[in-house]
Amino acid sequence: MQTKHVVLAGLAMLAASTMATAGQSQASGTVIGKVQYDGTPPQMKPIEITRDASCAILYKNALPPLAEDVVTGPGHSLQNVVVYVSAGAPDDEAPSTPAVFTQKGCRFIPHVLALHANQELIVKNEDGATIHNVHPMPKLNREWNATASAEAPILKEKFAHAEMIPVKCTYHPWMHATFAVLKNSRYAVTGRPGTFRLANLPPGTYTITAWHEVYGDQSKEVTISGNETKTLNFVFKVRP
Repeated sequence: MQTKHVVLAGLAMLAASTMATAGQSQASGTVIGKVQYDGTPPQMKPIEITRDASCAILYKNALPPLAEDVVTGPGHSLQNVVVYVSAGAPDDEAPSTPAVFTQKGCRFIPHVLALHANQELIVKNEDGATIHNVHPMPKLNREWNATASAEAPILKEKFAHAEMIPVKCTYHPWMHATFAVLKNSRYAVTGRPGTFRLANLPPGTYTITAWHEVYGDQSKEVTISGNETKTLNFVFKVRP
């Protein structure tokens, strides 16, 4: 009888140990923060969209859009900054959901598109008869230059290697953007508040990088020890 109790106690301890180990393996942390600027940012000027009649008519009763090289928000926030885990996280499989890049109003939307290496990229032309072309200029990936018109409004492509790729439209020189091709799923692009959130980080030490098309990049390290939230902020020095 005593032996039976010892065996049962041992099994209970083993089960408790297994559950604790499982709990530890499922632990994950989150890094949150804000990207701000210090200084006086340049004043973004209206795009000279009237140089193309088919584009100008789209803004017949509206003000032309502003350039998006440097976009700021409240509290000195900085938009269009790609914040991502650049070291410490394993490469992920590309998601099955495609990334979508749109040509609308003679602009590229979004201005900065973050996507996963080998993720399908769909490019749409929503400007009707206005012809655009999409010309990514990579250093590590294959360069291509494709036209999207009303007859062929959708393009499909992939990038095999992680890198920041400038994109332009040859027909409309004010149209430019960036493809931020990344090797794992831990990334975010800041919006108007300048905030970001990187979730599902297992215990470990990570390098977090913030990249901006004008002001370059900066990196910081953070250590996640369990189910916790760490705050990491970035400040870019700017000039008029």
